[in-house]
Amino acid sequence: METRRTTVRDVRRANRASLLTDLFHGGRQSRQQLGDTTALSQASVSNLIGEMIDEGLVEEAGLVGSDGGRPRALLRVAPGYGYVAGADVGETRVTVELYDLAMSRLTVAHYQLGDDPAPQAITGKLLEGLTAVIGEAGVRPAQVLGFGVGVPGVVDQGGAGAVVHSQTTGWDGVPLGEMLHAGTPVPIFVENGAKAVGQAEMWFGAGRGARHAVIVMVGTGVGAAVVMDGRSYRGANSSAGEWGHTTIVYGGDVCRCGARGCLEAYIGAGTVSARLAGATGQPATPGLLTRLLSGDGPLEPAAAEVIAQTVGYLGAGIADLINLFSPERIVLGGPAGLALGERFLPDIRDSASQNALRQPYSRTRIDLCQLGPDTVAMGAATLPIARLLANGGLPVTSGPAPMSRSAHRRSLSRNRT
Repeated sequence: METRRTTVRDVRRANRASLLTDLFHGGRQSRQQLGDTTALSQASVSNLIGEMIDEGLVEEAGLVGSDGGRPRALLRVAPGYGYVAGADVGETRVTVELYDLAMSRLTVAHYQLGDDPAPQAITGKLLEGLTAVIGEAGVRPAQVLGFGVGVPGVVDQGGAGAVVHSQTTGWDGVPLGEMLHAGTPVPIFVENGAKAVGQAEMWFGAGRGARHAVIVMVGTGVGAAVVMDGRSYRGANSSAGEWGHTTIVYGGDVCRCGARGCLEAYIGAGTVSARLAGATGQPATPGLLTRLLSGDGPLEPAAAEVIAQTVGYLGAGIADLINLFSPERIVLGGPAGLALGERFLPDIRDSASQNALRQPYSRTRIDLCQLGPDTVAMGAATLPIARLLANGGLPVTSGPAPMSRSAHRRSLSRNRT
């Protein structure tokens, strides 16, 4: 087998990727800090940063004092160099959001879905939302580096485009990537929603700094993003992380996927809300679980019993993840996951400790997501950035021409006075 030789260009691309990744994840840093964190020489850092400033991709953004010397310039990825869009395809609605490269949300569009929406209808809503957020922000489509879409189910990334398989929504081999590509020139990235949120939490939230972690999402659906040695684990066919469809009770309750005893059938927001409705006599609305847990007062006994059972199943499911993957961190998120965790995190930890092996449990921390319950769209918006960073940089956009280094320094000098 022929081995491809590493070229100088390959090394340069890898070094650029390392610097950009550090700036994107770590925020403003000086050239010296970047040299320390990337292990690149100061000459390499200065040359590559200068090149990216000339491109308009990186900019100086303030000063930091040094020990007895001149203040050092802080650097960041230029927020307005380009834009990314992200979408959350949920059970009842589609949400599309637009971000700059500082991951500040600029605009958002929401669309309600009818019963059993067809893939063509959802594709139409996604493209309509993309057009709407771009137009509202006053951004040209050519300035959008990519459109990430988070969906329920397994996303097969092989072949010509992303293909979605979701038994719970009735999608069997839907070529969503191709369908979206046909309607927009913006590059398309499709991913499982839990994996998208997991990437965002690893970059900006409760997973930062961990090399081995599992980010779990508990909403109507239940899923997980497994990170091993800093990389998302997808498995042989992109289906790793379907935690909600692992069996927790043999021959148990019927799950939406058609199997019996799945974890989702015991902790998913829809089934828990239905049990709460039966126990309390309240309408079985999708938000019943989060609404009952949002108050400070004690739960009525019937509701408390349902919640205690749910917490027990959730802790046992987390214990399975600890025994299987031995992560440094378990991060609990999703609307139902955060609602349960904010009130019952000690009980969830206790259930996990009772069901996990002692040694791996003692080395695992169980935390709550930091980015909020509805972060699928934000996580999806990071998908284009991850691909571009891996390739060593971002494409030149059709925005304003970048300033030269000398002009950039003059601009900064005027802004400081």
